[in-house]
Amino acid sequence: MISVGVVANPASGRDVRRLVTGASVFDNAEKGAMVHRLMAGLGAAGVDRVVMMPAGSGVSQSLHRHLSGRTGHLAAQRLPELDVLDMALCEDARDSAAAVRAMAERQVAAIVVLGGDGTHRVVAAHCGDIPLCALSTGTNNAFPELREATVAGMATGLVATGRLGGDGLVRRAKRFRVGVNGDAVVDSALVDVAVTADRWVGSRALWRVEAISEALVAFASPSAVGLSAVAGAVDPVPRAAPFGLYLALAPPQRAPRVVAVALAPGLVTEVGVLEARRVDPGQVVALAARAGCLALDGEREVELGPADRVTVRLVPGPLVIDVDAVMAGASRLQLLDQATTRRADDGNHRPTGPGHQGAAPGLVPHDADHPRVRGAGAQGVRHRRDPRVRPPVCG
Repeated sequence: MISVGVVANPASGRDVRRLVTGASVFDNAEKGAMVHRLMAGLGAAGVDRVVMMPAGSGVSQSLHRHLSGRTGHLAAQRLPELDVLDMALCEDARDSAAAVRAMAERQVAAIVVLGGDGTHRVVAAHCGDIPLCALSTGTNNAFPELREATVAGMATGLVATGRLGGDGLVRRAKRFRVGVNGDAVVDSALVDVAVTADRWVGSRALWRVEAISEALVAFASPSAVGLSAVAGAVDPVPRAAPFGLYLALAPPQRAPRVVAVALAPGLVTEVGVLEARRVDPGQVVALAARAGCLALDGEREVELGPADRVTVRLVPGPLVIDVDAVMAGASRLQLLDQATTRRADDGNHRPTGPGHQGAAPGLVPHDADHPRVRGAGAQGVRHRRDPRVRPPVCG
């Protein structure tokens, strides 16, 4: 069976920037609806199973409402079997890390992530070379894309099933490896690393540019939001470029160059730039020692003392599915000319799967081994505990 993992972070798009800037909340009911649409695309491309991280705060309830309420032409569409991981939840980044490790052991062909830069950073640290489909449901998102989940599901399914050959369907992203006081790797970042004078992690989200002294950016666009926009206003760096960019920042009155950027949704501010230089692959950049915090992908993660030494190196990152390239290839090979519900293993070209075996579409029938519904608020969804996966112990 061809399986695809899904990580939908219920906490993404709900940070402090909703209070201090003009950012809006990304509704968890919409995340559940996105997963439903994603499953429709995956099923159309021939994916058999979706392995999903349990998600609370209304995500699972919304998904179940959409799955159980399918009627008419929606009910005729094939959906993959939904398998929600049976795991203890800590309600923080450890959940995503544990879920991705479990998905890797189940040998999923791809992982779809619904979250912001921070969620994708955690997933990328544990997924190895499993391709990611990055969907934005956060705030200052530079790494994931705003994209219709149905199309993202079709593209991910085409990659997972191997129906498209050739290169260019996935691309190798970049990543910063971060060390402190000689440690080889303390953490990593997909978009940016910044040093801030804020001396506490606190609410994590980075939004006061006057506190930032140095930053490294993996890619930079003037049309982005956040530090990627600052670097993009100075020297744009395409995603496909092998290099990154280092910035030394200062208050506007002390800097030779000042740029106006969208640092957060609804927040346009002036940023003073002292220096900007390219960072080559593998190059080690030593940041100035100072008390404060190290922010990774827009969130304060590591508290620093005045004597701490931080080094950053640009290295290859995760594989990311290029949705546009995949769909263009499917059109070129005329894969989209066929009925999308046809399966390669079904000679009669009949829709197959749980939605056509007497169960509600996308749901797994109850059996003697799984008589009860547990977790995630999704009735009728089978949960399996993988004996090889030890859930995190949360205290």
